[in-house]
Formats: sequence, structure tokens, C-alpha cells
Amino acid sequence: MENAFRRPPSGPPLVMGILNVTPDSFSDGGRWTDVRTAVRHAFDMVDQGADIIDIGGESTRPNSLPVSSEEELSRLEPVLRELIPSIDVPVSVDTMKADVAERCIGLGADIVNDVNGLRGPGMVQLCASTGVYVVIMHMNGMPRTMPASMGGDFMEDIRGFLRERTSAALDAGMDRNRIILDPGIGFGKDPDENYRILNNSSFFSDGYPVLSASSRKRFLAVKYPGMDRDEASAEAAVAAARSGADVVRVHDVSRTRFRLSESLRPLRRRP
Repeated sequence: MENAFRRPPSGPPLVMGILNVTPDSFSDGGRWTDVRTAVRHAFDMVDQGADIIDIGGESTRPNSLPVSSEEELSRLEPVLRELIPSIDVPVSVDTMKADVAERCIGLGADIVNDVNGLRGPGMVQLCASTGVYVVIMHMNGMPRTMPASMGGDFMEDIRGFLRERTSAALDAGMDRNRIILDPGIGFGKDPDENYRILNNSSFFSDGYPVLSASSRKRFLAVKYPGMDRDEASAEAAVAAARSGADVVRVHDVSRTRFRLSESLRPLRRRP
């Protein structure tokens, strides 16, 4: 069985639309905390071409503080209950906590997007036993204490981490066709490191789909000077697609879809 989130051989990457239901996310905290407004925004993103909706109830921006499972679920559950029965694209939940993931899977979430790489207590076992899709991400440190860069042979270090976490998932019984990898742009890397990761998505694949998530992150101001952040984010999505990304995670779905269709029309993926 082929992984459902692998990019078509001659097509653009899938677009994952971001829905943060947090008061403190780095770019849109507080905009979508009302349930009706959040659900409407999710449907708007689907109308604009989102293939997946990714909902987060805890900020993972640098220096952010963790929240309890109860608080995270109080943000996620009302939106999921309204959204999942009526939306026709997969819904992803961005969480590091197994108890939060379990409740969301029970409500019908299709994907667990874990910035902590399935390292939390019980997370890898839960995801394997339920058969949910997972995004395994590399993070250098934790949000509250995240360093500014990795240094050394950081590309190999990231790839080694993803291989180790993938092996842990497979050892727990996870179906390899349910795994997506994310090298973690913006999570403890400097602008040059982020830019190199962005332009080398396929380096991290090892046969798995790769998700690239650079939308509205700080390094874009350095690498795409003079552009507003959403324009730079769309350009970064094109760069990720050209380097082999299967999924791009973005805030501005409409602009991203337009730039992908404009820039990648003649593109054929390398075999």
C-alpha cells in the first residue's frame, strides 16, 4: 500500500493548512480561538486548496511555555467535534502528548503531527496501536530552551535522528506507509541551516514522504529580504517542492497554491 501523503510523481506537493487555536502562536496567536471562526477558517483553507488541515492547541514557538493536557484539549476538542464530521480532507493534530493524541484520534483525527518525534511517554505505542498516520519531526532542544543553531554535521545529525525515531516506530509495530518525516525547519537551527534544509528536502526521505514547514518563520526575513512574510513563505514552499518535499505546511494556502501552480507547471520530479 502506497503512503497516502506521498506527492504524485508529476504533481505539486500536498498543501497542509495551519489552524492554530492558541492564544500565543508566533504569527497568528489568538485569531482562531473562537470555535466558529476556527471552523470557518478551516473550510476557507480547503476551498483555497488545502489537502490537509493541521490543528494545534499548544504553541511551540521559541521560549514558549508548555500547557497542560487539559488546557490543550479544551482548545482542540470543541473545534474537532465541529470540524471532523463535516470536512472532506484529512485532519492532523499537532501535539506532543499521548493523552491528547488519544482523545483526538478518538474524535476522528487522521494524523498526529509530533514536533517531539514520538519521544513522549506512550506516544509511539499509541500511534502504532491505533494505525494513525504520524509526522515525525526533528527538534533541537525543547521550545522553552531551544538553542539558536546546531553546528557540526547538522544534516547528518537530523537524518540520523529521523532514522532512529523511524526505527522506534517500526519496532513498535507501526506501518511504514503511515510515516511522514519532517526535518524541523526553525526548531533550533540558524538561518543558514534552515535554508540548507529547505533546499534539500529529499536528503531526509529514506523512502518516506517529507513534510517541509517554513511558513512565517524568522529565517525567511534573512533569506528572502524585501518580501513580506507570506510572500516569502510561498517562495519557500516552491523551494521545498523543487527539492523533493511531498507536503508543505503553510498559513496562507491561497498564495501558496498560486505560487506552486505558477512555478512548478513544467516541473517533473526526478526519478
